[in-house]
Amino acid sequence: MPLLNYTTTVAPGKTANQIVDILARKGARNILLDYDGRAKIQGIKWRIESPHGPLSFALPVNVEAVYQVMTRDHILVNDAARRREQSERVAWRILKDWVEAQMALLETGMVQMEEIFLPYMLSGGQTLYQALASRGFTALQPGVPEMEV
Repeated sequence: MPLLNYTTTVAPGKTANQIVDILARKGARNILLDYDGRAKIQGIKWRIESPHGPLSFALPVNVEAVYQVMTRDHILVNDAARRREQSERVAWRILKDWVEAQMALLETGMVQMEEIFLPYMLSGGQTLYQALASRGFTALQPGVPEMEV
């Protein structure tokens, strides 16, 4: 199966703004586009009001991972600079599609906003995922999954 959105022509900034619009329509506040200093958007940060008080999130985009897949799959083989630019467009489109899919779950009431973005919840300047990963996930209790087959 080819990489999702690998032929997109939509600019990363336009896609990031579409994600901002999606989040805003679902109650996000104080939305911020995070730039890398070279005018490249690295991610989106926002805050929501939850029953537990305000919660902040940081949703990064991993352009390098997409670039590696495009390299592996021989997409734009003869032009690494164009492949890098396309990787940025593709990464943002994939992220937008994921956010839209999550919002569909939210709209049905199957999940809460906090559940969707839990790994990206900010605490002490890190996402929850980053904090747990830096400790080898030791904050989680290991055990046998409670699944019946």
